[in-house]
Amino acid sequence: MDDYALLDSGDGQKLERFGPVLLIRPCAQAVWAPRYPELWDSATASFDRKDGLNWHGRERLPETWTITVRGVRMQLSTTDFGHLGIFPETLDLWDQIRRDVQDAQKERDSAPRFLNLFAYSGGATLAAAQAGAACCHLDASRGMVEWARTNAALNGLDQAGIRFIVDDVSGFLRREVRRGRKYDCVLLDPPSFGRGRRGELYKIEKNVQETLELVRQVLSDSPLFVVLTSHTPGFSPIILKNLLEQSLGRAELSCGEMLLQGGPEVLDLPSGNWACWKYGQ
Repeated sequence: MDDYALLDSGDGQKLERFGPVLLIRPCAQAVWAPRYPELWDSATASFDRKDGLNWHGRERLPETWTITVRGVRMQLSTTDFGHLGIFPETLDLWDQIRRDVQDAQKERDSAPRFLNLFAYSGGATLAAAQAGAACCHLDASRGMVEWARTNAALNGLDQAGIRFIVDDVSGFLRREVRRGRKYDCVLLDPPSFGRGRRGELYKIEKNVQETLELVRQVLSDSPLFVVLTSHTPGFSPIILKNLLEQSLGRAELSCGEMLLQGGPEVLDLPSGNWACWKYGQ
């Protein structure tokens, strides 16, 4: 059983359980009324963006704690921006990546090579590694890459040969093109706005097409998939699908919303979008 659950949402907020911790955090999409208002008073702590970035009850939270979701152990910790080291809306993508890698293992002589760009704290990387992929995990934040290393150790994958890299995505991909290094599967979650390791500016509207062109150049001759996700307002599933099709060519294309989902009576909560390109289907 997962240690994560969406318990309720509404009035611009969401109530989630992360192991023993119940948290209230902002969620602009939750424009409806809460279904279970009696649950909210039991929250351990809350975070809001009213007059700045504010935790309430942060002192009641452990400095770090560990949960298990979809078979992956993740260390959590509060950050000043309200993040915890996991985006639960991506959990279904972890499962799909794991299945695709496992299926490919049955038909290939070598482990599929998985590249995770803008990779955060490593959940998808670890799911792919558990399935037998040879993984490369890249993020511009040294702190996030160290967090991912910690998570790898929690899962007994610190000796799994995962390449952990702190770098700017564009610079890294250009060097991989020159080296002739290829990957069978790629996941990328470009930020709306971000900076690389040396202060390189990234804006999704301006840079995503260039990133996808570089991704195309590092794909192997028989790639499995490319998954593009986004939390940027306005980047709908169809927009993400169109970007993949234009950059990578026609193949099996699918897209949809990333959802936080709870029990049968809990309303689904959209939290970003995804599109997937699969080769040779």
